[in-house]
Amino acid sequence: MPLPGVPLEKLGFLTIGLFDGDDPGPGHESTLQVIELGERLGFDSAWLRHRHLQYGISSPVAVLAAATQRTSRISLGTAVTPLAWENPLRLAEDLATVDVLSGGRLNPGVSVGQPMHWDDVKAALYPDTADVEDFSYERVSRLRRLIAGEPASSFRGKEGVVEEWSDRVQPHSPGLADRLWYGGASLRSAQWAGEQGMNFLTSSVLKADTDEDFATQQATQVRAFKAANPTGRVSQGLVVIPTDSASPEQVAKYQAYVDARTPRTLEPQGPARMLFALDLIGTSEQIAEQLYAHTGFREVTEVVFALPFSFEHDDYVQILTDMAQHLGPALGWSPTA
Repeated sequence: MPLPGVPLEKLGFLTIGLFDGDDPGPGHESTLQVIELGERLGFDSAWLRHRHLQYGISSPVAVLAAATQRTSRISLGTAVTPLAWENPLRLAEDLATVDVLSGGRLNPGVSVGQPMHWDDVKAALYPDTADVEDFSYERVSRLRRLIAGEPASSFRGKEGVVEEWSDRVQPHSPGLADRLWYGGASLRSAQWAGEQGMNFLTSSVLKADTDEDFATQQATQVRAFKAANPTGRVSQGLVVIPTDSASPEQVAKYQAYVDARTPRTLEPQGPARMLFALDLIGTSEQIAEQLYAHTGFREVTEVVFALPFSFEHDDYVQILTDMAQHLGPALGWSPTA
């Protein structure tokens, strides 16, 4: 429980990887540079959101493959990959390949549920099987079994002169299955992830299962996960914007961003009663004080702070630098050399 005087163990960050649809190259390069910067600053992990049919990273596994060749230490993750868009067997191959390239630094985060705008995309995504696709927790379990090395085929052995077949996913990357995370927004998901022995990602969006106060609801979900899996890792994600070295123009832009998003945090939203966390903005000392008062934060020992969606590269450099040099130390965290 990270109270004042108890150091935060791990500090990571999350980015959407925004890009211009007419010229996507610079945005992807910016994302890779941000990950490189995170490693230089001593962050423990860098994570990519997964955005389909939007102007954010649609293939984080491919981008993280590139990041493995430009970093050597920092952990690399997805937060999260919606498995409804994926074939678990093919994804298992991609994840294992990137993990091998990284030297065992990949932390895949996944989730389930029907794809957003299902009626609009199902003809393109599953033209022949949309009505029978399974978007339940079993899709996660299947991915995990395949990554762990359980059989994917009933055939193995040599065929012809040179063809050698394996009955399990190749390459096999030992330990990757233990680094799978489930990104959940509900109490049921937190309990399920714990029961399965997975790690748990809790973000700035939750379901109001038992409480309408975000921090209280998040703490309840984290406690449920830890009750089911006392040794599992759990990470909290909030939007945090330190302004220690920001220019007056940046501070004004950041505050306008937070102000525009604040109304949705005042009550549960929509039929699903989703709760949105308040974005935290201010000096690192001010943000640390807010975090220590946050009951959800007090239940974790590692965090993955989310970068705002729509800022410029220089803004991310300032925010990440302040996180590593001011906010992290204010929380008792020490950067990795």
